[in-house]
Parts: sequence; C-alpha cells; structure tokens
Amino acid sequence: MLILNAVKRIMGLKTGIVGLSNVGKSTLFNAITNSHVEAANYPFATINPNTGVVNVPDERLDFLSNLFKPERTIPATVEFYDIAGLVKGASKGEGLGNQFLAHIRECDAIVEVVRCFDNPDIIHVEGSVDPIRDIEVINLELVMADLETVTKRIEKIENKARILKDKESLLEMSILTPFKEALEQGLAARTVELSKEQEEYAKVNYHLLTRKPIIYVANVAETDLADPDSCDYYSKVKEFALKEHNQVIPVSCEIESQLSELSKEDRQVFLDDLGVKESGLEKVIKATYKLLNLSTFFTVGSDECRAWTFMNGMSAPECAGIIHTDFQKGFICAEVYAYESIHELGSEAAVKEAGKLRTEGKGYFPKDGDIMFFKFNVTRK
Repeated sequence: MLILNAVKRIMGLKTGIVGLSNVGKSTLFNAITNSHVEAANYPFATINPNTGVVNVPDERLDFLSNLFKPERTIPATVEFYDIAGLVKGASKGEGLGNQFLAHIRECDAIVEVVRCFDNPDIIHVEGSVDPIRDIEVINLELVMADLETVTKRIEKIENKARILKDKESLLEMSILTPFKEALEQGLAARTVELSKEQEEYAKVNYHLLTRKPIIYVANVAETDLADPDSCDYYSKVKEFALKEHNQVIPVSCEIESQLSELSKEDRQVFLDDLGVKESGLEKVIKATYKLLNLSTFFTVGSDECRAWTFMNGMSAPECAGIIHTDFQKGFICAEVYAYESIHELGSEAAVKEAGKLRTEGKGYFPKDGDIMFFKFNVTRK
C-alpha cells in the first residue's frame, strides 16, 4: 500500500492554470499542450477544466539519448489543468465561482496568468489593464474561500480542544489559529510557518487554496518579450512576486501559440529572430516541475533512455518502486552515478574507470540527475 501511495502521489500531481477572464490562460494552455481548447474573447470560454500531460524539456535526456542511441526515449511529464477565469465574488458564488474554486482545490500547485499588455481589441473583464489589481482580485477570492474553510473547522473543534484537551483537536487549533490570523489580514496561508508535524497534518487534512505553491506568468506583448524589464506592467508583477518570495516568468502567450505549431528547428530560428534563448513555455514547464517539489532520475541503455519523476526526499527503494513495485519489494541496492560524470567523461565505461560509479543501499536518497540501475530479488511462491 505504501508503494502504491508513493506512486499515486506523483502520478496524480497536477498544476492549475488560473487567472481572470481574457488574460491568456487558455492560449497558454493550448500552447503548452498543443491541444487547441476553446480560447474565446469573452468570459467563461472555459467552463469545464481541460487537462493536458506535457513533456518536461530536459537537455540531459537529450544528451543521454544521443550517447546511448536507444530504441526509445521517454521524458518526464507534468499535468496541467486549465481552469475557467475567476471573477470578483467567486468565493461567494459569483460567476462560476464555486466550480472554479473546487477545481483549484484539486490541484497541487498554481500557475497564475496575469495580463501585461495593452490591446483594445481584447476585452478586459475589469475594463482596464492593471496586473497588480488582477492579482489582488484573485488572491482575495482565494483568501476568502480559505478563511471560510478554516473558520468552519475551528467552530467545530474549538470546544473539544479547549474543554476536553483532545490531543488531535489541540494540534488542529495550533495550525488553524495562525492560518485564520494570516487570512484575516489578507495574507496567504502559505505565509504561515509550521513545524514538520503541523505541515504533514495540514497537507493531509486541509486543502487550502492559498497554501498551494504558486508562480506568476506575466503575459507580455511580443515587443516586450526580448526585454521584459522595459515593460512597466511586468516590472510591477516582478516586484510584487519578489515580496512574496515567488517566481514570475515573462511569456508572450500569442507567440508561444505560434511556436507550438512549428517544428523544433523552425522554433529555434523563430526564437533567435526574437532575441530569446529559450521558449517561455519551457521555462514555465520546468518551473512548475520544481514547484511541485519534483526531481528526475534516469535509467539508460540501448533499449531505452528514460527520465523518471520522483518527489524530493524519496528513498532509493521508493524510487525503485516508481519503475515497478517488485523493484521496491525486493530492493537489494542501486548502482548510481551523477549525470555530470557521464557528461564530462563521455561514456559509462569511463565513469566506471574513474571510480564515479557507486553502490547505494536502502538509506540512500536519490538526487536530481542521478543515473540509476536497481538490483532486486523477489521470491515467487
């Protein structure tokens, strides 16, 4: 059961793309997944959330594939969830508020798209472009929804904790009280520092919207993409995100939509013409992967080179279980070397000759970029 839970925890992770209506959410989702969901110039174009699983760009896997020339190469993936635009009053059921908030609650991380461009032909639900106002509208709705959740829970257990001194209720109150204080000030629940025990309990029992990790995507005009700092809108979002200790990524959703239609070679030519080294979407996908606290280990060979997703802090046997439950049940050891070693030395044989290959046991916690070969033994009755 523990093995299955670990795998399900990783496989079930998804990131919700949120924002006000007509800020470029669905255009971004279309470009990321190249799935062409409806992206209309009016509110609520997306009512039911669309999902898409996308490959995580990884130059390391490209290098390994070129080196081993396997029959197949399989990248790591991450799941995105396109959620309809929020409006003021969503926490009170305005628009499609209750549905939207429920969809966000199902996600593990949030990508908030903010409009940072002027275009009179694209309607803004608030009547004007103001990225900080837009962020505050969304954040306030999430805060209000969380405050209602926390308040209701406190009302239910407060007497049990105060009068009966129930151990679990006391633990809950130690978590919920600072949450409530922060939320009443308009602050996100993620700003509250918890102990390890409190954090684990909160993660399992409360699915607070503002406790989820977040990154901002500033949807800038094509002319601002090469030098986003020259865009006043972007600079304001960057300053806001910095205060929150969050990341902001400049992206032109319209350009990314065009890039998604091109071949890999033509895409690079297009980026070079724009004076941009890397697609904004690649940055978003990589950042989202990290936001979910995920890393990658590799298995290599002539049959297959594959990037496997694991959650930071998982043990070697748990990582083995991601490949197959038998690998974890009968785990003996793992032969491991770092990607940097084979990139520097040029072959697996050279890595072994240099003494860079090591054997690790059950107490090893894999690192991002580890190349692993698992040894196991399962006795069948």
